[in-house]
Amino acid sequence: MAGTRGRDWPVPFRIDPVLAEKGRKVVVVASGDPFWFGAGGSLSRALSPEEWVCHPAPSTFSHAAARLGWRIEETLCFGLHAAPFERILPALTRGQRILCLMRDGAAVSAMAEWLTKCGFGASDLTVLESLGGPSERIRPAHAENYDLLDVGHPVAMAIAVRGAKGLPRTAGLPDDLFASDGVMTKRPIRALTLSALAPRAGEVLWDLGAGSGSVSVEWCLAAPGATAHAVELRADRAMNVRANADGFGLSHRLSVVERGWVDAVPHLPLPDAVFIGGGADQAGLDTVWTAIPHSTRLVVNAVTIDSEVLLADWHRRQGGDLFRYDVAQALPLGRMLGWAPARPVVQWSVVK
Repeated sequence: MAGTRGRDWPVPFRIDPVLAEKGRKVVVVASGDPFWFGAGGSLSRALSPEEWVCHPAPSTFSHAAARLGWRIEETLCFGLHAAPFERILPALTRGQRILCLMRDGAAVSAMAEWLTKCGFGASDLTVLESLGGPSERIRPAHAENYDLLDVGHPVAMAIAVRGAKGLPRTAGLPDDLFASDGVMTKRPIRALTLSALAPRAGEVLWDLGAGSGSVSVEWCLAAPGATAHAVELRADRAMNVRANADGFGLSHRLSVVERGWVDAVPHLPLPDAVFIGGGADQAGLDTVWTAIPHSTRLVVNAVTIDSEVLLADWHRRQGGDLFRYDVAQALPLGRMLGWAPARPVVQWSVVK
């Protein structure tokens, strides 16, 4: 508690009460290391350098690692005070060690239930309360039979992941992992598309005519800090993109713009890469080409003859690579198997 001379941090967290005191001497009591999933980053963005000074101490992560004997450089750390549990989904692989800062005891119990539903019920948990203080308490548990009902705050959870295999780290995730009405860049072509887009850490993607947003999702999963702006005109498909962003824990890095992509382009931040999965026409390509800066990577997929002709013309004028991908899958044909071909996809990729 803040006591008679102080104020508690508001819930949900915000920095307005601190900023309201500008001009006065104010002491902010935050996590031990305020710039490691703490309030420091939020405050420093709103203040000039000469307005603040920080005196860091060991973080909760440091205390937890010291109690558990875990190497922090080999442990993934998450602040889940106000973030969805799905945020850790890409990190859930067998053998991975994870430290999470939790909102309260109820959140710890809910996390154990969520892990179990996701197939990680065999995971070993350690609940760490009030680390470094006189009421410190550390207790082991398992996700699938979690029964600690008196967990206090502040609290962290350590997870030694057991159970399901988790998400693959290569491009081309199974199609059935995505919410979709069937209109999406299918798994084999998606892998080839991600290869052409070549995501790097911190880069920005425009996904124009996003469909299910599967390319945006895999772009964000491929590189730390990569962000995507998925533009989709149809409301039902935009809803699927949002569902996929939430389901993969990427809602903080994948934004959805519900409008035609030609209209949306002037309002988007400058991209490092652009993907057009369908609906490309001359006016649209002219708009995108004019809008993107030099060195931007552009990848366009086409499945109609009209679009193929368009891409061939752009390839002749602007260069780059032009590929045609023919994919067939073995499916039952009577008592035997036969090849069921998908529509050929022509892909033009170029760096402006």
